[in-house]
Amino acid sequence: MLNIYYGDMEDVIYNTSVYFKFNYEKEWMSSPEVIQMIKDVDNSEVLGNGAIDSPVMGIIAPTNLSGGVKTLILIDKVRDKIFNASNCGDNCAGWLLKLAEKDDIVINLRHLMNFGDDEFKIKILNDDVIVSNMNELIRIAGRYV
Repeated sequence: MLNIYYGDMEDVIYNTSVYFKFNYEKEWMSSPEVIQMIKDVDNSEVLGNGAIDSPVMGIIAPTNLSGGVKTLILIDKVRDKIFNASNCGDNCAGWLLKLAEKDDIVINLRHLMNFGDDEFKIKILNDDVIVSNMNELIRIAGRYV
């Protein structure tokens, strides 16, 4: 299940780009899930564990991916940390829900992310309540962002 804490939270990694730069492992780039994330979010093609073909920037290193996809990769690969998912745009929301299908994940948000029109299960840790759609999420999260 996706667990979200809105607002200030202790022990959260806020600067996910810097954390990624110094902690990512090249092997992550060969994971089928990471390859698909990069394609979906950045519209880029992984050429190998050290090279990505971006339609905007040409051939880039993994450290030059968008902040959103770097944050998603960290959430997937580094399970003992909590990351600020406000580095992600709404185009990452589906991936957050998908990652939470295989494992419980906890993220921190400082904005209201749009998780779409479909039903979902998200636990808002601030109030210890589970919401199942955007209307419910907005009513609770709106108090904190």
